[in-house]
Amino acid sequence: MNLATIDIVIIICYIIITLILGFYVSKKASKDIKSYFLGGNEIPWYYLGLSNASGMFDISGTMWAVTAMFVYGLKSAWLPWLWPVWNQVFIMVFLAAWLRRSNVMTGAQWITYRFGKDLGARLSHIIVTVFAIISTLGFIAYFFEGIGKFATIFFPWDLSFTIGSLLISSEQSYALLIIAITTIYTLKGGMYSVVGTEVIQFIIMTISCLVIGYIAFTTVSAEQISSSVPQNWDNLFFGTKLDIDWTGYIDSVNTKIEEDGFSLFGFLFMMMIFKGIFASLAGPVPSYDMQRILSTKNEVEASKMSALTIVVLSIPRYLMITGFAVLGLVYLGPELQIAGTGIDFETILPLAIQRFIPVGLKGLLLAGLLAAFMGTFAAFINAAPAYLVNDIYKKYINPKASSKTYVRFSYLSSILIVIIGLLFGFFASSINTLTVWLTSALYGGYAAANVLKWIWWRFNSYGYFGGMLAGLIAASIVPVFFPETPAIYLFPLILLLSFIGCFLGVYLGKPDDMRVLKHFYKTTKPWGFWKPVYDQIKIEDPEFTSNTDFWKDTFNCVIGVIWQMTFVLIPMYLIIREYDYLSIVICIMLVTTFILKKTWYDKLIINTKR
Repeated sequence: MNLATIDIVIIICYIIITLILGFYVSKKASKDIKSYFLGGNEIPWYYLGLSNASGMFDISGTMWAVTAMFVYGLKSAWLPWLWPVWNQVFIMVFLAAWLRRSNVMTGAQWITYRFGKDLGARLSHIIVTVFAIISTLGFIAYFFEGIGKFATIFFPWDLSFTIGSLLISSEQSYALLIIAITTIYTLKGGMYSVVGTEVIQFIIMTISCLVIGYIAFTTVSAEQISSSVPQNWDNLFFGTKLDIDWTGYIDSVNTKIEEDGFSLFGFLFMMMIFKGIFASLAGPVPSYDMQRILSTKNEVEASKMSALTIVVLSIPRYLMITGFAVLGLVYLGPELQIAGTGIDFETILPLAIQRFIPVGLKGLLLAGLLAAFMGTFAAFINAAPAYLVNDIYKKYINPKASSKTYVRFSYLSSILIVIIGLLFGFFASSINTLTVWLTSALYGGYAAANVLKWIWWRFNSYGYFGGMLAGLIAASIVPVFFPETPAIYLFPLILLLSFIGCFLGVYLGKPDDMRVLKHFYKTTKPWGFWKPVYDQIKIEDPEFTSNTDFWKDTFNCVIGVIWQMTFVLIPMYLIIREYDYLSIVICIMLVTTFILKKTWYDKLIINTKR
């Protein structure tokens, strides 16, 4: 497709502005590694919240979500629970405060804060750094797959070429070019550049989302949607099975559902709940989400930042997702039925843009989606090098180097991580495959050790190392033995193997230093099984009180998940014109907002005043 001149100009202008901003803030960012990776802890929480939301608005995830909405209808609202998306609620309610109290720079440095500096702690420090790098490489491959598919449909130039006997497709060439541009401005500006550009990107994306929602709402009628989808497509609820039959509409969608492994939707839902609780309690993985929390000024701003992310992300994003899905169903559905098998459903989003968005708006939208990709990608390549620089190079190789040396080494680390991640991307089969592996297998290996680290005093550094090592090995090997089983169903086995590694480490290794445990418990104040540590602190500080908010936090998390879900459902019901359900969801949103204000936000403000 040949873009109009105005569309190309808009996209080029956006890229130039992004690069200029990255170079503009580079002097401030290169002052020291705390400025480079955390923005010197001086960036306001609302900017970090918008930045965090922009980082979650990635192009690969949006393509996947549009495909899910197209195939599964209203039930696709549950599928982000695969991550689980409501880990943000747990972070908002209590984990953001727990994390920020540590005053560290990375998740690996947090290990020293929790476990001390003995051999087990050093091993744990290394294993969490390895996990951070592996997960970043996986996400770079995921982004590479998505941006390539997206760009090829829009940009008219054939950029394919060969290196010896290796053919680099046009799809891969576009991905390499866009990733190179993103890497340049991120390298120069660090966290300042990432946050600054992501705030701009979020504004562009929000405008684009509102435009798409308006086009879909005014172009497609409820009757057209109803005649284009099978029975139960517009039903949020489900039984044991999915109960959506696309025969006679788009027959090949039935094959897609079978390949995804989501036919037994009731069982899938239970697995998502089971996995979600463990993954959410574990806290954010060592990537951009944790980086934003550690970048805030204090624990209160960390909690408010996480709440803002939930509020601003879902409604605009799902206006776009639902809008593109219904446009595709009504106007592309008949063509897809004629096309038969072999359809790549992950290209529905770019096909819908190509077909339905007018000149001028198309350039703005493409700039916005490029912004979404670049923002998320930048967030990862800003977060991951912090582990190599701060947790490997500075800690073990050159602890007395100058600030400029550490910043220069961070440039090199970023480039190295991007190159290796791109090599992974060349061998990725699909966005969905990567999504499921990242969310189910890899995170299954992370959950066990990172839940126990918060709640059990006896969980030592050897237990953490053993659990993380067993989890990483299980995440790599278990899917090989069960190639036909969707990764989400392998989560319990991977989790079990990781727990075995945890308990072997705990009981084969010695308990951690009580001084380290007392410092951690007194500053972080988690709830859980900490009585021996609490008793020791009480001897030294009779006025010290334990955290008794477990049931209150649990209640707020349940209310918060419902609250968050309303932001997803409101745009869905609006676009498909289910006004009765829309009214109910809005009422639920208002009630849950009021409850959270009384039970969570007001308490947060009281803590601020103290």
